[in-house]
Amino acid sequence: MDTGRQPLWQEEPAVRRRMADPVRTAAVRAVIIVALTLIQAMVAFLCTLAGSWFAFPMVLSTVASTVVATWAVLDVWVTRQVWVQRNGVQSQPSSTARELRRERRRARRQQRREARKGPSRIDRAAA
Repeated sequence: MDTGRQPLWQEEPAVRRRMADPVRTAAVRAVIIVALTLIQAMVAFLCTLAGSWFAFPMVLSTVASTVVATWAVLDVWVTRQVWVQRNGVQSQPSSTARELRRERRRARRQQRREARKGPSRIDRAAA
């Protein structure tokens, strides 16, 4: 029974490919650490405004957390670079590019065959 309405959810193909597993793991870890650091900074700010004794330890731990968060974000970048170096870019040439390479290869082989056959026949005929 067609009601003429569009479906609520439409599947669309992904524009970008999925990240590699180690890179995705590092990225999730970095997002969680950064989120916790932001929460910690907000608590330190509010404790400072309230004049609580807890403000000083929170500020110190927020500074340490910021260093850890920076390290986690750099870890994502380094993990991605290492993965690309080890596994390379996963690309497949188009069929036309592959076909052109095959044609060039055939032409080179044919030239080599002709170069080998040509002089040897002339030398035999001359002898």
